[in-house]
Amino acid sequence: MTTTLTVRPAGPGDAADICALLNAVDVIEIGRPETDLGTVEADLLHPDVDLATDSWLAFADGRLVAYGLVWADSGPGRVDCDHYVLPGHDEAAARLLELMEVRAHEMNGGEREGRLRLQLNVEPTLDLGLLAARGYRSVRRYQVMTRALDEGAAAAPAPPAGLTLRHCGADAADRRRAHALIEETFTAHHGHVARPYEPWLDHIDGRRLDWSLVWIATLPGHGDVGVLLTRDDRTSMAWINNLGVRKDLRGRGIGAYLLRHGFAAYAARGRDTLGLGVDTHNETGALALYEAHGMALHYAVDTWELPLHSQG
Repeated sequence: MTTTLTVRPAGPGDAADICALLNAVDVIEIGRPETDLGTVEADLLHPDVDLATDSWLAFADGRLVAYGLVWADSGPGRVDCDHYVLPGHDEAAARLLELMEVRAHEMNGGEREGRLRLQLNVEPTLDLGLLAARGYRSVRRYQVMTRALDEGAAAAPAPPAGLTLRHCGADAADRRRAHALIEETFTAHHGHVARPYEPWLDHIDGRRLDWSLVWIATLPGHGDVGVLLTRDDRTSMAWINNLGVRKDLRGRGIGAYLLRHGFAAYAARGRDTLGLGVDTHNETGALALYEAHGMALHYAVDTWELPLHSQG
């Protein structure tokens, strides 16, 4: 039987259907649905995305089977994308890749060394042969790690001598300070993109963030030395977006304390799981720190890149 494939741009009213598709992919790839409707809505409403040109929905005989989105808020030469497809729909997968690549070349604007970046589960529903045939290559691996917030995690940790924490709350100056600390502590991380404050807020969907769950660590004689940015707007688990310690203050137990503080804070809020993402090649020792504190692999993600040549 011949399948009729149709493709059109996404709209804000498609958020629920897209969320259902992404959760169907989640179940196949990681065993349970973990995509929230608010996350999909934030992607569709991102100020750097024009849905008419930057999004696609593919339907097989009227059924939504694939979704693609591209955006370029990471500076010259880099375009990012999402691609989700149900198994057995290679035609739809290839069609969306083709459309996304054409748009990415346009967004790249003739930059000589551009690249299109895509993150996928290490065992994705997308046929990786399609990527390899189109010139993509895997360049980095990340792990999503989780820990159950059991009785051991709920105990309030003792801070390193002299260290104090304050949450950002409604203090606009502290919000900007948290941003500055993240920029400083993550500057050497692979894939980090320096962003001014307002674009950074858009990037992290910061206007939905509960800023009382963002903490700044201070040490006498050194000022602000670390930052912990977390969020509690996911159904499946609480989440650490950023845990950073200034390079000159690493090795003093500050990162471990911030991590344990996150455990205790979310256990007190009644959450049962806390998660985060980590680069497996992170040179700060973050992976070992998380493993030492009981965090374990939930699933792994590979970053794939396609060169965007100026000739297309």
